[in-house]
Amino acid sequence: MKFNTLKPQLSEILTDKDRSIEIRLEEICKLLKKEIAHYDWVGFYFKNGDKAELKLGPYVGAPTDHTIIPFGSGICGQVAVSNQNFVVPDVAAQDNYIACSINVKSEIVIPIFVKGENVGQIDIDSNTPDPFKEEDERFLEWINTQVAEILD
Repeated sequence: MKFNTLKPQLSEILTDKDRSIEIRLEEICKLLKKEIAHYDWVGFYFKNGDKAELKLGPYVGAPTDHTIIPFGSGICGQVAVSNQNFVVPDVAAQDNYIACSINVKSEIVIPIFVKGENVGQIDIDSNTPDPFKEEDERFLEWINTQVAEILD
C-alpha cells in the first residue's frame, strides 16, 4: 500500500529540527495531497488556547473561510468534543456539517493527542464519494502519533 511507502518521507519531514513545526506540518500536508489521489484538502486544526474552539493551522488546498471552528460545530468541532475519529462517507448526509467547498463529497478527521489531551486534528476533505477506508484511518493515526511527539 502506498501509505507505507510514504512513512519514511513523513518521518524525515517531522524529524527535521532545522525547520519550524509549522513548516513541517505544511510539508506533510503538501506530501499527502500530492501523493494520495483522494486527499483534495489536507490541513491541521489546533485548540485555540483556552477557548472552546479550533484554529486553522497549516493546510494545502482551496482557501477556506473556516479559520475558527467552535467546539461541537461541523465534523472538526465534533471531533474536538468526542475525541474520536470521524469518517464521513457522504457529507450531504450530515446534519452538523460545515461546507468548505461545494466540491467536497467526504471527509475524515483524526484527533491528535499530547499527554492524553486532544490538542488538534488532521482534517482531510475529498471530492470523491466514500474514498476513506480503515487503512486511511490507521495511516492518519500513525501521522498524528508522530506529530504529537514534535508538539510535546
